Amino acid sequence: MIGSALKLLRDELSNYVFQNKRPTDAITEDDIILHNIALMDGETHGDLNNKIIITLVNTEEESTLKNNSNTIRTLNGTRYVEPPVFLNLYILISTTLGQDLQDAYEFALHRLSLVIQFFQAKKSFTVKNSPFTTVSGDITISQEEKDELRLNVELYTLTFEQINHLWGSLGGKQVPFAMYKVRLVKIQENTEEDAPVIETIERIENMINADCDE
Repeated sequence: MIGSALKLLRDELSNYVFQNKRPTDAITEDDIILHNIALMDGETHGDLNNKIIITLVNTEEESTLKNNSNTIRTLNGTRYVEPPVFLNLYILISTTLGQDLQDAYEFALHRLSLVIQFFQAKKSFTVKNSPFTTVSGDITISQEEKDELRLNVELYTLTFEQINHLWGSLGGKQVPFAMYKVRLVKIQENTEEDAPVIETIERIENMINADCDE
């Protein structure tokens, strides 16, 4: 589900950036990618130049939805199902520099502006309201999972101390970026356990009635 959620956001963002880029900007839709920005200074860093990179940096359980019931009433009795986990995802969107471009930093800043514009204009995402996502036609993703993809995206502001810690832990030099909090991603294992119909109360009630008759 996490991968599907981020893929949906990436596809929609890719189309927006490509449609609104500067005429002199050679960025393509394939240059908006899901990748680990921490690898920017590694051996494959050349593949991450001149890109918009979406990186998952943290996950958080939504505590307000933690105490949902784990029982479902059916015609045959009660079914026990572990309640789903609802996650908030913290994603870092970085605009990396093109090594051969004279105005690389300016291009990176413009792309970051497009990212912020996109999420300012559209904050809620589903498969139905995201016509450019490849998730809708992905046969490896169940229809139920597609229907449950309901994401709300908000800009998340870091303090200077948090920024230093973040980029220090990523082990790379800071590039133009924005952090977003994505609510809510539902995670649930498709296992459930049948439980017998509760008959104890009925038996006790019958015993009480029998005593009263005597």
